[in-house]
Amino acid sequence: MKRLLGIAVAATLFVSGAVKSARAQAAGTIIVPESSKERPQDLGVRAHTNFVIYQAGGIEPDNSKPGANWETPGSLACLYRLTPPVPGCPIKTATTNPSGGALAIAIVDAFDNPQAANDLATFSAQFGLPPANFSQVYASGHKPSNDPGGWSLEEALDIEMAHAMAPNAQIILVEAATNSFADLYKAEDVASSLVAAAGGGEVTNSWSGGEYSGELSDEAAHFSTPNVVCLASSGDTGSVVGVPSAFAKVVSAGGTSIKRQTGGNFKSESCWSGSGGGDSKYEAIPSYQSGIAGIVGTKRGTPDYSFDADPSSGVAMYDADGGFNWIQVGGTSVSSPALAGIINNAGHFFGSSNLELTTIYSNLGNAKDFRDITTGSNGHAATVGWDFCTGVGVNVGKAGK
Repeated sequence: MKRLLGIAVAATLFVSGAVKSARAQAAGTIIVPESSKERPQDLGVRAHTNFVIYQAGGIEPDNSKPGANWETPGSLACLYRLTPPVPGCPIKTATTNPSGGALAIAIVDAFDNPQAANDLATFSAQFGLPPANFSQVYASGHKPSNDPGGWSLEEALDIEMAHAMAPNAQIILVEAATNSFADLYKAEDVASSLVAAAGGGEVTNSWSGGEYSGELSDEAAHFSTPNVVCLASSGDTGSVVGVPSAFAKVVSAGGTSIKRQTGGNFKSESCWSGSGGGDSKYEAIPSYQSGIAGIVGTKRGTPDYSFDADPSSGVAMYDADGGFNWIQVGGTSVSSPALAGIINNAGHFFGSSNLELTTIYSNLGNAKDFRDITTGSNGHAATVGWDFCTGVGVNVGKAGK
């Protein structure tokens, strides 16, 4: 495959300015695809993805295999205590993957990834995960157009992260015709129906858009299917709130940054500066947040719960459609499907997002269930207890969610 300054040539079709800056930052380059940019004319009309690509500074990438320092299913399972802890949870030796998961996880995205099944199979084989029970559904009944390196990459990321955290769950990719809210909400309905028919589970949405005046009616119409827990990325632009993350009937997934010592041992975890969070413009404070009313006031606060999202501590993923193969990716697009997998793996299968969120908030401050993140800032400082950076914190094991 041809490469230009260490970036797949296919990427140059959609990455604005990425080639120019690819060698300019010794600490590494963050590549923001066009699909992850929100424009003023998109407000209330179209959604965007929430992932960014990371390329280490001064290194010509070998995209034929994952990088030695990238986070993997095993390293993350160790860190978030889905598997018995290895001292320090080093990347290279924490190779035990999560086990478990049941029923269904549906992923809602826009456009089509024709390589989705192959991407997931390659990812699973690389890390020793079981083959996925995977299906791909067109929400409109017709195959959507393709957006290589943008929404297509988002789809590969989402199905891989959900499968990584809940390898025995059924994974259903539901593709909307376009990234308009109208089409995505139609896909949400299809996804929710499929999950309910499977006996329950989760629907994860790694896309978002700015809040708009009609959002409450859209929430009521599309995010209330019984036996379905909905999740959404909180966004990648710091103290900005978007939908569907702001909906009271959605678990808002924020982002953290992992620091490791030389050799891979875990050092610390802080709020990622890009993690979306703040008060909703339109959504009133839900009952499950009554205990933090002194922080959020009269409006719904986000995020609820967090996961690694800093691109510099990003995850390994595989994407063939955009020509990348193995790359390191961050953003809260990682958080939402990963947390959907963890919640699925916990095995409680609550009858609604409200019940899931009530359980999470009832365990706020319980160190056996959540590790509090008290450093870092996204414009709001991370503090002891709930905050607008990471919500209740990050995962510890399978209890309390």
